[in-house]
Amino acid sequence: MNAIIFCSHLNMFQWLQNYLIPCPFKKLTGIDCPGCGFQRSVIALLEGNLHQSLALYPAAIPLFITTLFVLFDMKLHFDKAHIMKKILYMVTGNIILFSYLYKMVGIYM
Repeated sequence: MNAIIFCSHLNMFQWLQNYLIPCPFKKLTGIDCPGCGFQRSVIALLEGNLHQSLALYPAAIPLFITTLFVLFDMKLHFDKAHIMKKILYMVTGNIILFSYLYKMVGIYM
């Protein structure tokens, strides 16, 4: 039974790899957008490969943490959640910005 479940997970990951949504910005300009790599990073994270996930898109985990916090806050209404949301937004946004700049400098220098 475990072998069947394991094989079905492998098929799911293979299917996800084959049906990634193409980036319209990259298709039009030929340049990666700040979100390029997110889908592959999520697949690597689902496969349990944390290092590859961080290498592909460093902001994937902070985006998940921010999303989870916002969803829990919508349901549970935490005290002073607006401060934590601002911090999470700024940290996640800065990770996206600096990883994108690092990628672009690496490509064009």
